[in-house]
Amino acid sequence: MNRTKFIGIAGGSIIATVVTSYLLSDKSNLLRKDLKLINSNNATFKLDENAILHLASLAPSGHNTQPWFVQYIEPYNWIVGNDKSKWLSAVDPTQRETILSIGAFIQNLEYAASSFGYICHWTLLAKTNQDEQVVQVRLNKIESKNPFDISKIRTRRTVRSNFLNEELKTEDRQYLINSEPEFIHYLPAISKEGQFISEQTIVANRIQTYRDPAQQELANWIRFSTKDADRYRDGLTTASMEIEGFSGWIVRNFYNKDNVMKKDFREVGLDKVKQQVSESAGWILITSSDNSVATLLETGRRMQRLFLKVREKNIAIHPMTQILEEPSTRQILNQAVGISENIQFILRTGYLKNYPEPVSLRRPVNWFIRLSTNVYN
Repeated sequence: MNRTKFIGIAGGSIIATVVTSYLLSDKSNLLRKDLKLINSNNATFKLDENAILHLASLAPSGHNTQPWFVQYIEPYNWIVGNDKSKWLSAVDPTQRETILSIGAFIQNLEYAASSFGYICHWTLLAKTNQDEQVVQVRLNKIESKNPFDISKIRTRRTVRSNFLNEELKTEDRQYLINSEPEFIHYLPAISKEGQFISEQTIVANRIQTYRDPAQQELANWIRFSTKDADRYRDGLTTASMEIEGFSGWIVRNFYNKDNVMKKDFREVGLDKVKQQVSESAGWILITSSDNSVATLLETGRRMQRLFLKVREKNIAIHPMTQILEEPSTRQILNQAVGISENIQFILRTGYLKNYPEPVSLRRPVNWFIRLSTNVYN
């Protein structure tokens, strides 16, 4: 066999091997639209109950842990609970963020219920952030004159990249803030306070990235492969982290938890944070009067109400809470930005040229429903 013929055969074999390997690999991101809505197999569970709770579950949460469960007492009578298996103990040791996320969940639940003609009656059960039973809700059928547009819940998305740098228009700032000005504060990126938030966000991310328990916690919630993403229906996927194309293919097929702990992964993440911060139009801070369970739930609801308003204005929101999660940056925050109240959310914001569809995954309702044998009174 001459050299030219050998090279041709060998080259063809290599190409065939590469093509075959690619065809057998994890080729594409698993998106929310790829998942079918699964109805509960509970015979007493009504179809509209399933739909309402699915919409509620589209609320955001740290690392997309979805830290809630629903105890099913009887039709339209539930307890929303705090799922301890979903806690982020390294970055949220007091479960402050967990309760905020449950607040966003119950805001979605109330909006979804209204679209099906129900009004919610709430009873607070939890006294601490660690209590398992948080609130009881009873749904009563009413003639709703102004049902919420649930397409806003379905299309809400956390966007991380490609923000425009242009300042928010005055009318858009007023649209976002004026409904609750004592709790929602806007800091332009070019302001002294906005620049401080930008700088400290990078500082806090570096601290957290090199704090091994926090980085390991992140690793535990990354769903690298489509198989794992489909198995768990939670956590961070390549799609939700906006790792697309060839980079996404590499991560899905060759990365695992060990890679997250390596220096190059940490540094790439920090470079991404720097890029994100440089794109910001400004920062939205959401505050509260205290840190009680009731107040944190209402603050989570407030954040979700804001989140559901922004898409129609082509405004993106990206929660970046690392300043609040690291003691050294948290303790200097209030004085630096001139806010005396408790800061609960730090949200990077800006306009988008093109608003992408939501991609983060959600567990089916019957995965977070717990059937109750005793009626709760």
